[in-house]
Amino acid sequence: MEVHENIFFWIDREPTLDEEIGALGDEDVFEMANLKEKHTGIPGVIFISTAMGAHGPRVKYCLKAGGDQPSFSVAVASEPRVLTSSMDERDVRRMAPTVLDWVRLNHAALAHFWWEGKSWDLDEINEFAASLTKV
Repeated sequence: MEVHENIFFWIDREPTLDEEIGALGDEDVFEMANLKEKHTGIPGVIFISTAMGAHGPRVKYCLKAGGDQPSFSVAVASEPRVLTSSMDERDVRRMAPTVLDWVRLNHAALAHFWWEGKSWDLDEINEFAASLTKV
């Protein structure tokens, strides 16, 4: 992989989605989606993707869609946790419990999408999206 500005050197803040995608190499392939409240039951947007970067499975939460929006990342796990944030702490305290609940409910499907979703066809992606549980 060619050397790019590496997100792992951004220790002072959560990178924006645009920055994170920009740090990927030309050969990196991933699938992504912005899930809005009608899909999750959570006001705002949850960005999901297949494996990207060198970190483990995670989702990003933003108050509104856009690659330059402040966000916080949550580990996809049976006991999820907030990993990093560039959001106002008040917004993190307000939204994180609900986002953590949603990830906890959907962690198996999200992890499956993270690791295997690059090879899925449209029908499989639609089935995955329909299988997600709202909070």
